[in-house]
Amino acid sequence: TGETPENAPHDCPGPQSEEAGKQSTCEGCPNQGACASGANKGPDPDLEAILERLSGVKKKILVLSGKGGVGKSTFSAQFSFALAESDARQIGLMDIDICGPSIPKLLGLEGQQVHHSNLGWSPVYVKDNLGVMSIGFMMAADEAVIWRGPKKNGMIKRFLRDVDWDELDFLIIDTPPGTSDEHLSITQYLNEAGVDGAILITTPQEVALADVRKEINFCKKVGIPILGVVENMSGFVCPSCKVCHST
Repeated sequence: TGETPENAPHDCPGPQSEEAGKQSTCEGCPNQGACASGANKGPDPDLEAILERLSGVKKKILVLSGKGGVGKSTFSAQFSFALAESDARQIGLMDIDICGPSIPKLLGLEGQQVHHSNLGWSPVYVKDNLGVMSIGFMMAADEAVIWRGPKKNGMIKRFLRDVDWDELDFLIIDTPPGTSDEHLSITQYLNEAGVDGAILITTPQEVALADVRKEINFCKKVGIPILGVVENMSGFVCPSCKVCHST
């Protein structure tokens, strides 16, 4: 039905791939026959529900980084707060870093829980016009998430399909570092819903810059406009002389 089954192997090429059911990694998979025949291809049955849920979101912005530890989640949190300075705006912040959610900690929301209603999952509100959704609200702070790609993708789909954001001016999506399953999943749905662009986060070190170049190529390949690049940790302010020294 268009999405990778949960019981698929870790290196599954995906049912939409031309190599579906034909690669060596497909051997032994219970879905191999259906994938090879093309029976699993087709539009995602949940796509219509996702598009309807996101129809009330005016602007959808991804925050990406090629490497971890460059301040991506910190930027996402501060950017969301800056947008929410105007009480006339409604802002949503979605944390799709399934294995390392840090948004609840950064916003002082640890211990909060997601509530369910007949309208879906209710975001946790840090202020009246800033709602937050993260898997960190659904697990203990020190609990490890040991999930394969299909299960992580399924959770991201639920965030898009089941969260009752209502009407939003901006939806900021904090992603994990790199270009992994989570990025492919979110871009697949957001391209259909109309993503407005991505902000890339990096630091001055060449190791981080090399990875952010890969992130730029990823955006070009999946058709996501790049709104800008933020360079964190680019200077050190001396506590004595107050002069900013370049790193």
